[in-house]
Amino acid sequence: MSATRWWTESTIALVTGGNKGIGFEIVKKLAQQGLTVILTARNDEKGLDAAAKLKSQGLNVVFHRLDVLSSTSISQLADWLKHQFDGLDILINNAGIIDYEPGLASAQKVLDTNYKGVKDVTRQMLPLLRPSDGGARVVNVSSRLGQLLKLKDSALCGDIGKLEGLTEEKVDRFVEKYLQDVKDGRAVESGWPYRSYSVSKIALNAYTRVLSESMKNRADGQHIYINCVTPGHCKTDLTRNSGIYTAEEGAETPVWVALLPPHGPTGQFFAEKHVEDF
Repeated sequence: MSATRWWTESTIALVTGGNKGIGFEIVKKLAQQGLTVILTARNDEKGLDAAAKLKSQGLNVVFHRLDVLSSTSISQLADWLKHQFDGLDILINNAGIIDYEPGLASAQKVLDTNYKGVKDVTRQMLPLLRPSDGGARVVNVSSRLGQLLKLKDSALCGDIGKLEGLTEEKVDRFVEKYLQDVKDGRAVESGWPYRSYSVSKIALNAYTRVLSESMKNRADGQHIYINCVTPGHCKTDLTRNSGIYTAEEGAETPVWVALLPPHGPTGQFFAEKHVEDF
């Protein structure tokens, strides 16, 4: 963990998809560090149960419902955060799904959740990130399956593989091209990865770079550090318990990145507490 403790109990961290697996362990570890953590989940009962379990351990955890596919749900959370805490300091976009079924409907849902959902949550939370000497933090939970080497055809990288000139619109077009190829039954022959999950994380990584670039050169006290991180292949519901790490182990690097000292890295991809290539 960072040697520079810039946070306090009044530091507010929000974790999406926090009721189980890696998300739950991220919430737990942040709360154990003394932060106030907002645990979010789509299901009220599951979210409340998860928060109650952590509160029984003396941790400062609060539940609020969030469906990342619903702009209304995101807006309701944003309004509540503004009213209750006057904003937040750390956003960890952890909620995500993987596809086990082929076809356009499955691909669309994965991209909507893992890419569009993260963008929608981040867009509405960015104005609530509070200025501070420590700087606000956005951590996007990604995967090594989102590294560009997973694209079998280098032409698919196009502009998405180059930071210079990269825009959110270009990332959107990358996603749209993939979905069109899935619809037309040309995804495999076009060189796309086997799973939509991989495409969604490639897009998420690119979006992280775009957002980070847009936040650079801000004045002292206004810094926002934006990074993405892989927790590794963890034994969770997402992987059908086929991983090599526990969820607790998988939460270590996301929490470490979220709590790095001020004036640290931004726009990077972290794995096992070190930077890797996108």
